[in-house]
Amino acid sequence: MDLDLRKLRYFVAVAGTLHFGRAAEQLHIAQPVLSRQIRALEQDLGTALFTRDSHGVTLTGAGAQLLTDAAPLLASADAARRRVTAAARGDQRMMVGFRAGIAVAPAIQQFAVRHPDVRVDVQRIEADEQAAMLLDGRLDVGYVRLPIDETGLRVVPLYTEPRVAVLPAGHRLAGKEEVTEADLAGEPLLWHADASTQPTRRPHLNAGYLVRGVDETLEHVASGRGISFLARSATVFYTHPEVVYVPVPDLAPDQVCLAVAAAHLTPVVDDFVAAAQAAAEITAECGNYEMWQLGGDATAKHR
Repeated sequence: MDLDLRKLRYFVAVAGTLHFGRAAEQLHIAQPVLSRQIRALEQDLGTALFTRDSHGVTLTGAGAQLLTDAAPLLASADAARRRVTAAARGDQRMMVGFRAGIAVAPAIQQFAVRHPDVRVDVQRIEADEQAAMLLDGRLDVGYVRLPIDETGLRVVPLYTEPRVAVLPAGHRLAGKEEVTEADLAGEPLLWHADASTQPTRRPHLNAGYLVRGVDETLEHVASGRGISFLARSATVFYTHPEVVYVPVPDLAPDQVCLAVAAAHLTPVVDDFVAAAQAAAEITAECGNYEMWQLGGDATAKHR
């Protein structure tokens, strides 16, 4: 029997609250209706998904597995609905997400040579949303930084870039040409949801400030609340009068990849992936960030 997506959405609501009453309120349906739908789903699958007793509701092993698998399934269904709606309107449009410091224009320019009729829009994304926006169809393609949950995604490596320490202008190491990871051991480290900004394994003090994105990072560092680490492209795209960037050669480099939902592989998407790979190769040939600094001119000169 095919898996009923409506029942699956009901299951996710109950699994998220572990309470049938609260889940029913969220779904705007009566609790007995929700209970019947969950029992029907369990019958469809031939296994119990929840344990119900006097202590409350808990997931069974099968329920925990279904919860893991449900997110990409539901996201893929939402993405398909968005694409069908766009096709019905006759849209020739692609939405490309990108993390801070990643230049998208060279790939767009190469892609436009083969697909001048496709409008490419761009949207900046943060680490905590990059996978979700690809899976649910808000993005067709995403320039992402590792790590990322690759479940349901096709992830293509593009290039790596060195990391820099982000220090207050008055920091004791601010004037150095480069520093080591050991030099910064014990420094208060800003807390990021983005693991790519915390590549060091040296002991650091947690400064207690949760920051999201480069702009917030620079403001907190400038205020003396801690240090951080960013990919070197930050030195090209972001400046702050009270912040300095110092290379840290012994840190593992940042990995930039292109990600696409595995269920959204089309010839047009494949052509954009190819254009992005070609643009990344040109970046490497130019050396460091010449192409980023020149914008599309470098791509045009090397095309």
